[in-house]
Amino acid sequence: MTLLGAHRTARTPLDRAPVGAKLAALALLGVAVVATRGVPAALVLLGVAVAAAAVAALPPRPTLRGLLPVLVTALLAGAYQAWARGPGPAVEVVADLLTLVLGAAVVTATTPADRLLDALARAARPLRRVGVPPDLVALAVALVLRSVPEIARTVHEVRDAARARGVERDPRVWLTPAVLRVVGRARDLGEALAARGIVD
Repeated sequence: MTLLGAHRTARTPLDRAPVGAKLAALALLGVAVVATRGVPAALVLLGVAVAAAAVAALPPRPTLRGLLPVLVTALLAGAYQAWARGPGPAVEVVADLLTLVLGAAVVTATTPADRLLDALARAARPLRRVGVPPDLVALAVALVLRSVPEIARTVHEVRDAARARGVERDPRVWLTPAVLRVVGRARDLGEALAARGIVD
């Protein structure tokens, strides 16, 4: 599988790397994105994420297709920043969003979900002292990872339907039903978990 948020089988150095090391690298990348300012730094970090995707041998076309919803969101945020603050902050916002999502995609594509969740549950054990169950943290992360490809698939389906009607150029036509379907599924999932006593 090559959609974002889904593991695919391969034998690259990143597939063989320890899960903890990959999560630590992703955390450092996130800190660097937040802590650094300016277009050059944002483009360098985006280059690092692209290089990691190349080392992980992520197939370009499916990866770009999976990134499309994020790219649309980033461009909308960038357009607002260009209007409000100028072109520099706009480029920085787009590059930062793509860097974070592509970095997370590299980790999930090169790590089986069970190993990733086990590592997260171990890392969350100290939270038990403040009343947060580590297994619940792992479950939340699992749901997020499962939701990413589901959201991408929903957006593709709605856009294909809009394209068939010849109205895909108007974002309101496909974005509104896509958001409603995603929110509806999230509500159904929350009710199912609450009915089983998994969450309150």
